[in-house]
Amino acid sequence: MSLTLENITFDCADAAALADFWARLLERPVDPEASTAFATVGRGEGASPVLMFIQVPDKNPGKNVVHLDLHAADWREQIERAVSLGAKHVGDFAEYGVRWATLADPEGNLFDIGAA
Repeated sequence: MSLTLENITFDCADAAALADFWARLLERPVDPEASTAFATVGRGEGASPVLMFIQVPDKNPGKNVVHLDLHAADWREQIERAVSLGAKHVGDFAEYGVRWATLADPEGNLFDIGAA
């Protein structure tokens, strides 16, 4: 039996608020019964992986060790849209023939949006 990716879990201060950010960014709904303690995106629609948000008393300091890499043909527009939703544009990078922008969600979790 092989492993499957079930959830991508974010430790956070306000699960519902952070789920709302990611739901709007990915244009997917927040699942019903979201609260400040626990929320998911994609579980109700059978998506895989599900984004899961869990309230924790304190997060690990420094850079998160797991992050999402997103891809968009219209990456500049998607970066601007992410910023308009509350993300912070950390910087643009180009290495090994790949271009991407690193952003931080409203609670500082890093994610990348890559170009075509």
